[in-house]
Amino acid sequence: MEYTNIGGVKIEKTAALAPMASVADRAYRIMAKEYGACYVVGEMASCKGLCYNDRKTAELLSVTPGERPMAVQLFGNEPKFVKGAVEIAERFQPDIIDINSGCPMPKIVSGGAGSALMKTPELFGDVVRAAVEAAHVPVTVKIRAGWDENSINAVEIAKIAEQSGAAAVAVHGRTKTQLYAGKADWDVIRAVKQSVSIPVIGNGDVSTPELCREMYEYTGCDLVMVGRGSYGRPWLFRQIREYLETGSYSPEPTAGEKLDIMRRHIRLIVEDKGERVGMKEARRPASWYLKGMKGAAKFRDMCSELTTLDELERLIEKIKEQQGEHENEDL
Repeated sequence: MEYTNIGGVKIEKTAALAPMASVADRAYRIMAKEYGACYVVGEMASCKGLCYNDRKTAELLSVTPGERPMAVQLFGNEPKFVKGAVEIAERFQPDIIDINSGCPMPKIVSGGAGSALMKTPELFGDVVRAAVEAAHVPVTVKIRAGWDENSINAVEIAKIAEQSGAAAVAVHGRTKTQLYAGKADWDVIRAVKQSVSIPVIGNGDVSTPELCREMYEYTGCDLVMVGRGSYGRPWLFRQIREYLETGSYSPEPTAGEKLDIMRRHIRLIVEDKGERVGMKEARRPASWYLKGMKGAAKFRDMCSELTTLDELERLIEKIKEQQGEHENEDL
């Protein structure tokens, strides 16, 4: 097994889970780790929110043993708040602290944070330096290709990150204006890798084991990060690990196995957030697991009404029964 070293943190060179706000919560991260993700990043937390003692923001920073190695992610554009947030974040003992300079969402960029920092390289450098100076763990940054197709500046920003003390840079191969549409430009990731000496993490359009290996080979990146490709497919991390190690990988789970994995995921959500909140939040990931099953649309509608774990169990048994009937019809 090959490893990537990020500021002294040793990470297996397979596939990491990308930070995804309102998606990659603790339950999602634990599922990814159980299926072989080598590294996970938490949901982004506001630097100002932390400095103003917002309880919900602080909850995003907790790290459990089963998630390590793990980074917590911060966003902000004022060095003094970044410094204070890093000091608070370190109380939760993360392995790495990541600075979000890639989020394209309007509510983040409108405040000058996320990918908006790529439009202000000098301020970006100040933010990274503030984080590095305050931290006792490695600081990394996550960026995009640029703001739009006319301002592809990932190489410039990555160099500033390195000069400012960042231990690694993760690059999503899309611009801010693309959001998640179109195709990720792996040439940008490759260019960044050729321009800096710190580890480069590639991100964008990796949804199969083959694509993961292709990103490694094409870009030369030190680590691959998987985001939306893992929606309702935590086993993708296991398949990637198998493929990189042996050249082959286990097949997709059966419908029944997917439902058992979905149950495990939803139980983790409820365990973390309570049944009332957890079941409401579980409706979205439940719909991902049902994708491709016969009658999926109807079952997704039923998932949207789930309020208890008992209701979930009854629905799973009903789906399993129907999938079994269809399987018998196909024989």
